[in-house]
Amino acid sequence: MTAPASPAPPLPTPEPTPYQGAPDRFPRRPRHLLDTATDPEAVELTGPVFGPADVHDLDADLTRQHAGEPQGERLTVTGRVLDRAGRPVRGQLVEIWQANASGRYAHRQDRHPAPLDPHFTGVGRCLTDDHGRYAFTTIRPGAYPLPDDSAWRPAHLHFSFFGSAFTQRLVTQMYFPGDPLLPHDQMLAGVADPAARQRLIAVYDHALSHPGGPLAYRWDVVLDGPSATWTEGTR
Repeated sequence: MTAPASPAPPLPTPEPTPYQGAPDRFPRRPRHLLDTATDPEAVELTGPVFGPADVHDLDADLTRQHAGEPQGERLTVTGRVLDRAGRPVRGQLVEIWQANASGRYAHRQDRHPAPLDPHFTGVGRCLTDDHGRYAFTTIRPGAYPLPDDSAWRPAHLHFSFFGSAFTQRLVTQMYFPGDPLLPHDQMLAGVADPAARQRLIAVYDHALSHPGGPLAYRWDVVLDGPSATWTEGTR
């Protein structure tokens, strides 16, 4: 009798490759260091304007910012912004930007041959409430190819979170569940921790989706600590 064959060893798990991005997104000039020692307010020279008076309800509804209706599947994205202890972060300025339903940004440097939508700019903002909640109404963005045509990026929303100063800004991306392009996305694959990758994917919330209305997705963000949401340039 021959001895039973021993089980094959498990395949090695490839190391995540840090996302490099498109070459034209890299800075071409050296960093400009601000002299905050002699001018403490210099750091705010290029900062945003904060305050509830500068943000109104229409900013958070990307489908009502133009005279006509934008093309695409309507959806809402809502969630809470929390600190490491699970406490709500109030008054947080949250910004989003995205491609339109055809996968093209309303930006002069976007050369993707997909059509532009004259009724969709793809930018919005809001302030978190006393419970740390934010909410946006928008359309599902389309996938688009990378500039070198090496791969396609899945549908995603870019998020920016501000604290009380420009230097406290965090930028990340939110993905949609079930997207077949997720396993092939270079940026998502560059996040080494599988749990951190999963935290970048929103959850469909049927309870918040109303018949005849937009589909609803829930995406909570943790700003720091061991369960922090991955942000660009920090992890």
